Amino acid sequence: MYTPLPDRPDTGTPNPQTTAHDLDHRKAAVTRLGRELRALVEATVRTAASPETLHRVADGVRQVAGELTGRQRRRAEIPEVDEFPVGARMYSPVTGAGSPLAPPVRVESTGDGLLGRCTLGLAHEGPPGYGHGGMSAMLLDELMGRACATAGMPGMTVSLRMTYHRPVPLETPLRIFARVTGTDDRKVFVDGTIVTEADPAKPLVTGDGVFVMPDPERVRALFPGMSQEA
Repeated sequence: MYTPLPDRPDTGTPNPQTTAHDLDHRKAAVTRLGRELRALVEATVRTAASPETLHRVADGVRQVAGELTGRQRRRAEIPEVDEFPVGARMYSPVTGAGSPLAPPVRVESTGDGLLGRCTLGLAHEGPPGYGHGGMSAMLLDELMGRACATAGMPGMTVSLRMTYHRPVPLETPLRIFARVTGTDDRKVFVDGTIVTEADPAKPLVTGDGVFVMPDPERVRALFPGMSQEA
């Protein structure tokens, strides 16, 4: 059960008077919708239902999508529920609680880096029974980037080198580690590892990357929606 907030006029721009309560309410709704959408995606890739059932469900999904009316977020607009550049990204395809694509990864600090935990489903499948290699790269890229930001050096990926030691199993709890290993002016060097919860000493995928901290002028050009205080 939820209590709807009063409708606000659609002005075409975010409401500058959004309160902390409003944001919490929206985050809870975004999280709930994301969870149900992930369940729908997983059911979609698992089902062996008849074509008639699939057509009927597709009609229902189209009808539901039509209910998401109102102002649409612009391409470079930072969602008001996000904490950018450091913090939760509600629609991230890796960590976003509101994303139908994300596992999602739960992230915590380890003191010398970050630890992420997730379980990949059939929606992330590459070889039968295992995660897509691109998904492994996305997991590590995300955790590495967040490790940079957590260390006070937010940057953008300029190179990412992956080594695939073993296939990453689906429906198996995983750990993703990332830590900053060095810097050189605006360059930040990071490495990462994916293992299973059951056998953390055996790496499945390892990677090392180089991130670059853009200068303030470049940040303003890339992210025009970011506040001057960020």
